[in-house]
Amino acid sequence: MDGGLSNFMKSIRLVEVKIDSLTEISENVFVLSFKRLFDFLPGQVVAITTGQDIPPRLYSICSGTDEPRISILFNMKLEGELTPRLAKINVGDMVMVSAPFGAFLGDNEPAWWIASGTGIAPYRSMVRSGLGRLNTLIHGGKTRDSFYFSDELQQLYPDKYIRCCSQETGEGLYSGRLTQWLKDQKTLPENTNFYLCGSSEMVVEVRDILLEKGVIIEKIMSEIYF
Repeated sequence: MDGGLSNFMKSIRLVEVKIDSLTEISENVFVLSFKRLFDFLPGQVVAITTGQDIPPRLYSICSGTDEPRISILFNMKLEGELTPRLAKINVGDMVMVSAPFGAFLGDNEPAWWIASGTGIAPYRSMVRSGLGRLNTLIHGGKTRDSFYFSDELQQLYPDKYIRCCSQETGEGLYSGRLTQWLKDQKTLPENTNFYLCGSSEMVVEVRDILLEKGVIIEKIMSEIYF
């Protein structure tokens, strides 16, 4: 975390909230839910930590704006400070969270939503909030179990949900990285926004592919996961 972001995180006001549920939806990947204390816009994030001894981290909300609970999606990293604690938390335990904030916001303008891994979270919030039902959703993952919320998303996007799997094959999967799928496209739609959410490597590579294919920078919005 760079100095500017670190100072910003220290300035965030946190409040305590009780955990309602913790569900492991894939190996070491969890959905954590707590009572919605704040209104939010689909695509926004919250800062969260288990206590004053661990700096808070940012996580995109993956629930809809009308749901009674806020949910976040996180990948438990064995070497991390926070996520191993979150993965072992019990229902009824308290965590500290911020009010939602952020500018990676969805709307009903035509868009391609592009995600890698847990970067699918803000798009799930957007679609659960009634946005983007005509958009194209492109999700990259290493294995078949990397496509979180895929059953739900396949029902909503039967023809416009592309799952790009880099290490396994299977029915309905594009065999390869999402960057290769993008390179394979001879043309890209005009008057369309492109949202990118995931690792910095993916975001930078996809941005460069889109620019090379003629997409103007003003049409590209990104959210980097650290």
